Amino acid sequence: MELGFLKGIGPRRIQLLQQMGIESAEDLLCHFPRRYEDRTKLLNIAQLIPGEVNTLKAEITSVETQAIRRNLTLLKAVLRDSTGFAVATWFNQPFLQQKLHPGQWILLTGKVQIRFGNREILVQDYEMLTETAGEDLGRIVPVYPSVQGLNQNMFRMAIAQILESGLEIHEYLPEDFCQRHRLMGRQEALRSIHCPVSWEMLDQARRRLIFDEFFLLQLALGRMRSAAQQKQGIRHLGLEALTSDWLAGLPFRLTQAQNRVIEQVRTDMAAPHSMRRLIQGDVGSGKTVVAAWALLRAVETGHQSAMMAPTEILAKQHYDTLSSWFEPLGVRVALLKGSTPSAKKAEILEGLKAGTIQVAVGTHALFQETVVFKNLSLLVIDEQHRFGVRQRAMLEDKGITPDMLVMSATPIPRTLALTVYGDLDLSSLDEMPPGRKPVQTLCILDRARPKLNALLEREIGQGFQVYVVCPLIEETETADLQNAKQLFADLAAALPQVRIGLLHGRMAAADKEAVMAAFERGELQLLVSTTVIEVGVNVPKATVMVVENAERFGLAQLHQLRGRVGRGGDQSYCILVTKTTEPIPLKRLKLMTETNDGFRLAEEDMLLRGPGEFFGTRQHGLPEFRIAQLPADRRLLEEARGAALDLLQSDPNLQKPEHLSLNRLISQKVADMVKT
Repeated sequence: MELGFLKGIGPRRIQLLQQMGIESAEDLLCHFPRRYEDRTKLLNIAQLIPGEVNTLKAEITSVETQAIRRNLTLLKAVLRDSTGFAVATWFNQPFLQQKLHPGQWILLTGKVQIRFGNREILVQDYEMLTETAGEDLGRIVPVYPSVQGLNQNMFRMAIAQILESGLEIHEYLPEDFCQRHRLMGRQEALRSIHCPVSWEMLDQARRRLIFDEFFLLQLALGRMRSAAQQKQGIRHLGLEALTSDWLAGLPFRLTQAQNRVIEQVRTDMAAPHSMRRLIQGDVGSGKTVVAAWALLRAVETGHQSAMMAPTEILAKQHYDTLSSWFEPLGVRVALLKGSTPSAKKAEILEGLKAGTIQVAVGTHALFQETVVFKNLSLLVIDEQHRFGVRQRAMLEDKGITPDMLVMSATPIPRTLALTVYGDLDLSSLDEMPPGRKPVQTLCILDRARPKLNALLEREIGQGFQVYVVCPLIEETETADLQNAKQLFADLAAALPQVRIGLLHGRMAAADKEAVMAAFERGELQLLVSTTVIEVGVNVPKATVMVVENAERFGLAQLHQLRGRVGRGGDQSYCILVTKTTEPIPLKRLKLMTETNDGFRLAEEDMLLRGPGEFFGTRQHGLPEFRIAQLPADRRLLEEARGAALDLLQSDPNLQKPEHLSLNRLISQKVADMVKT
């Protein structure tokens, strides 16, 4: 059904709805309320409770508009009922004076306060009433996400029309399945989510619709996983002379966790189907060593391997590490970036096509059409959360069902891992290499900067190096935040004897590489940077990480930044600088000073910031839920995942008659996931 068929929906409103992603009546029906107002208990004026949101039916006695200052107008209406008088206040809605008239009855919902001895209600929602008495107003009223130009009455009336139109709402879950999992029918759930007759019915409707979102996602991920396992992969079999020689030559011993995960990867790579495994571990847990073993294992079985990183700095870091390990063994490693000069790029492309380059390291440049491998059998993707399903699929096309190993240095709460990585096997590096001292984390106010500078001078005087990270590159008019360019100048003036460098994302690739190389060689003692150094940078002599305006960063991101220091055997420090005195941001920063456990911080970060902002910015591959919320609905996620796995086990291809409509739905969902 098209939106234009709905009464009250004209071209302008259709345009606004389309901006919200609502293209049809079906989309509008799946535009779920963000909250509900309890109008089952109407209060009179004498019963209004200060500090609470109440609903009131009253008569308007007078209306006036007050211009307080520029961009602030108050519209006030005096109300009365049989118990007394109150004032209703609207902010910046002077046009309402044309609609509100003395003698009209109105239904109001809003927060109550006492002002100058009178009850005042700050209006959140209202309805004009046509009669003064006898109306059945005791109901639960939905409040929808909206934009300017679309009011709540429009949403309620339009959705009511859809529900009464006889629009077919398809039920794709078998009746016995719904009974087994205590699920309301889909048609009843959609009606009850918009027009609940009781809080109990609303809870049942939410449960069904949330279950649907989780269940369909888990079925799609399970289908993708099953399809990958059914593909004939490359079996990496034979002697392990090359990998054994490399391991024997390392100047350190692997942890038990590293040995355990390598054994899991070895088993996967020897299997007849493609490996799909995620390795997650805290900063410094040794993921690169495990990835290197897999890359080298592919080479010693006569194939090529590739490793992709999200930034050129991280790709260069991996290239330097891998080439120092592999080239003494006769393995040729190449680095391919967007900024690679044309002549060098042509040489690398020829080497990959001919098979003379056995290991490729690079950025997104690796999955360009011009990149052709002779026999790629393994893909390693670092910082997996920065790449989407479609980008992974493009890389997979470079080989014939290559094995895939993805890594994340950001510990991921289980609930989020099940939604983003449900098609992957999971390995955890839950043990740190011996000899590393925990980084001491301190939170200081901006006014303590002289003491901070003294600490920096002390560490630099002892031969160590310092990072200082800012949220902005340069000053803006809209944000009072520390910026890298200004701080670079301030520190150069405050510490004239210190060799200081500046690094940020707008610099040319060659300039960024030169600055980073100078810092790695020790030619620069202090590096002022943006979060471009968040991942992958490994400078053992760096012992201090200063984060300016630390309250602006998520806990996971702060933990990543902290992981840039403490990589040698020396005591290291993370200094979180803030100007805020707000209790919630300070609580978050205090948690950083109390623990170095990335998994605990990850759980807290998701609770505080929500999964959409878990990594600091919205991520590729993170599903958008219309009604489900993590981590609040984690138990229902677990139940839906179990139900999906059981169903795929009993009917892997969803070919039973009762599952055919579900099959069509999941096939489309998988196709959509691969596109995004």
